[in-house]
Amino acid sequence: MDLYNLTTVTQFLLLRLSDLPEVRYSLFVAFVIIYQITLVGNGAILLAIGIEQKLHTPMYFLLANLSLLDIFCPSTTVPKMLQNLLTEDHSISFVGCALQLYILVALLGTEVFLLTVMAYDRYVAICFPLRYTLIMTHVRCVQLLIGTWAAGFLNSLLHTMTTFSLSFCKFNRVNQYYCDIPPVVSLSCSSTYMAEMVLLVVGGIFGTGAFLTTLISYTYIIFTILKIQSVEGKRKAFSTCASHLIVVCLFYGTVIFNYIRPSSNQHSPARDRLISMLYGVMTPVLNPIIYSLRNTEVKGALRRLLCF
Repeated sequence: MDLYNLTTVTQFLLLRLSDLPEVRYSLFVAFVIIYQITLVGNGAILLAIGIEQKLHTPMYFLLANLSLLDIFCPSTTVPKMLQNLLTEDHSISFVGCALQLYILVALLGTEVFLLTVMAYDRYVAICFPLRYTLIMTHVRCVQLLIGTWAAGFLNSLLHTMTTFSLSFCKFNRVNQYYCDIPPVVSLSCSSTYMAEMVLLVVGGIFGTGAFLTTLISYTYIIFTILKIQSVEGKRKAFSTCASHLIVVCLFYGTVIFNYIRPSSNQHSPARDRLISMLYGVMTPVLNPIIYSLRNTEVKGALRRLLCF
C-alpha cells in the first residue's frame, strides 16, 4: 500500500512481475535457471582466461572484465526480484534502494565505458596490427580498466546523490522490479527538474561520447577491412568485431532508451520492464555465447578446463 501521509518515506515497494501465484512460481524457476546459467557461463570465461596463459592479452583482459560485470549486474537485482516472487513482502528500505541504485548504475556506466575501450582495442588491432603490442601494453590496459571502473562509479555517485537528495513524502511504490533512477525520481514530492536534467545532460554526454567513439572506431575498422585483398583475411577481421558489435547494439539500444529521457514523459511501464530485462538479465546470459563461444581460443581453453 502507498504511503499517503506527509511523513518521510522510509521504504519503497518494488513491483512484482506478476501477482498470479502460478505465474510467479513459473517466473521464479525460469529466472533461477537464467541466473545460474549467467553465473556459470561468465564464471567459466573468467576461469579459462585466468588459467590459460596465451589468453593473457589486452583483448581477453577486457573480456574478463565484461564477464565480471555480467556477474555483478544481475546479482544486484535478480536475488531481490526472486525474493519478491516468493514472498508477500516486496519492500526495500530507503538505504537499500539507494545502495541498489548506486551499484546498478555504476555497473551499467562501467560497461558503457568498457565496451568503448573494447572498440578502441579492436581498432588498434585491425588498423595498426604491427604497432598493437606497443600501443595496447599491459600497463595501458590496466590504466584503461581502472579509468572505466572509476568513471562508472563516480558517474553513479553523482546520479545517486541527485536522486536521493529529493524529498519523498507521499508515494513509495516503485514502478519497476528494482530501484532505478526514472521510477524513483517520479515518486518525489519536490521538483525533479534538476535530477532529470543531470540524468539527461550527464548521461547524454557520456553515452553520446562513448557511442561516437565506438562508431568512429568501427568506421575506421570497416574501411581498413575493405582494403584487405584476401577474402579469408576479410573474414577473419570481421569475425573479431562481429560479436562486439552485436553486444554494443543490444546494450546501447536498451540502456540509452531507458535512461536518456525525462522520467516525466508518458511511457509504458510494461515496456520499461521488458527493456530492463533485456539489458539487466538477458544480455549477461547471452554475452558468453555471443562473445566467447564464437572464439576458437576461448572454446579451446574451455574444453581443456572441462577436460574434454
